[in-house]
Amino acid sequence: MNQSALLIDKRAVVFGAGGSIGTAVTRQFAAHGAHVFLAGRSAGPLEAVTQVIKDSGGKAECQVVDALEETAVEKYLDGVMERAGRLDIEFNAIGPPIAAYGNGKLAVDLAVDEFEAALTVLTSQFITARGAARRMIKQGSGVIIFLTGSPARPHLMGGTGIGAAFGGIETLMRSIALDLTGTGVRAVCLRTAANTDSRTIQETADVVSKMMNLTKEQVLASLDDASWLKVSPQTGDTANSAVLLASDLASKMHGTVHNATAGVCPD
Repeated sequence: MNQSALLIDKRAVVFGAGGSIGTAVTRQFAAHGAHVFLAGRSAGPLEAVTQVIKDSGGKAECQVVDALEETAVEKYLDGVMERAGRLDIEFNAIGPPIAAYGNGKLAVDLAVDEFEAALTVLTSQFITARGAARRMIKQGSGVIIFLTGSPARPHLMGGTGIGAAFGGIETLMRSIALDLTGTGVRAVCLRTAANTDSRTIQETADVVSKMMNLTKEQVLASLDDASWLKVSPQTGDTANSAVLLASDLASKMHGTVHNATAGVCPD
């Protein structure tokens, strides 16, 4: 494994580590020297990523954990602390299937249960961030990295539910960062845009193409065109941003959103 010194000897927990972004982030954390702990709801993807990291010379362990279950998350983090001795980085990449939260539907067509499904992302971020913070405060160090997307700053129609959830996550991050004042623990948020190589965006493109009578390629091209850089971020780009935020290079970043949207939603 081609390691740099950025995250050497760091202990990192990644929830949703079996998904597209979670996998990319986990592998990059490991590539930069972190001992990674993978958590997710499905054993197969977690075990596959863990084996890839180990085969590359990295340190990785995985466990099935539902990041929406408070008791399960607390128990899991206790186990990480027992095995690793500390927790330096926490990252949560979980998200519901796009069909569950009616992605692409206008607000007037969105069902209440679809809206509530999107908000589970906010709830999960609270559960995992709170759990990490409780342990990091005791050791006087650590970084909690929240994850959102460009719908946090509405710029396209049909993102009501997930946009509300992402906006809530960014406010949650700032509130927790304020509460962490003087503890030595940082809280930041990584805001990305549609990672067109991710499973979620590939599925979204399928849905939108049918709704708008376009080809999938046209939908994906429109996402590129919506950015100022005229190219969408990929999961690898998001993972690189996560490494930066987790490292000492970002030691003075706290209570802020790192905008890695390629200009899709400029600040």
